[in-house]
Amino acid sequence: MTGAKTAVAWLASVAPDPEACRREWERNPLGVALLPAGKAWDVLILPGDLGYPTLDVLTRLLDRPGPVLAGFGDSRLGFLVPAGTAARWVGTGVRTAGAGTWIVVPYPGRPARGVRWLVPPDGLGTLTDPALLELAMHEAAAERARRGEADG
Repeated sequence: MTGAKTAVAWLASVAPDPEACRREWERNPLGVALLPAGKAWDVLILPGDLGYPTLDVLTRLLDRPGPVLAGFGDSRLGFLVPAGTAARWVGTGVRTAGAGTWIVVPYPGRPARGVRWLVPPDGLGTLTDPALLELAMHEAAAERARRGEADG
């Protein structure tokens, strides 16, 4: 299986009916599907002005972070983290999607409307470690503050 096909299989595995999900996903003209969070992964959703610098820090620390979604207008980034993280997350300005929530997910490797993969899933289940994500967020915020002081 190719990387995109294994990513599709991994993502669809959380759907109530994975085969029906895959068929609908492939037919959907928007190239998206609604998938439940809280099974194989949760999502931590950061505002874009913090999310992009956080992703920059993560990519300096890791060869490849876990999957990252960019939302409508790139105003929000969603980092896929281990299931259960959303229930334990305490952080100002960070939204969570965990058990009982659904998210819009684009088909990997195809263009979609409104939402896209910045880091597509690898199909192996690689996720971002929430502790590392938190450290990257702090570093990104500190870098932003330093730049603000230099500009002011």
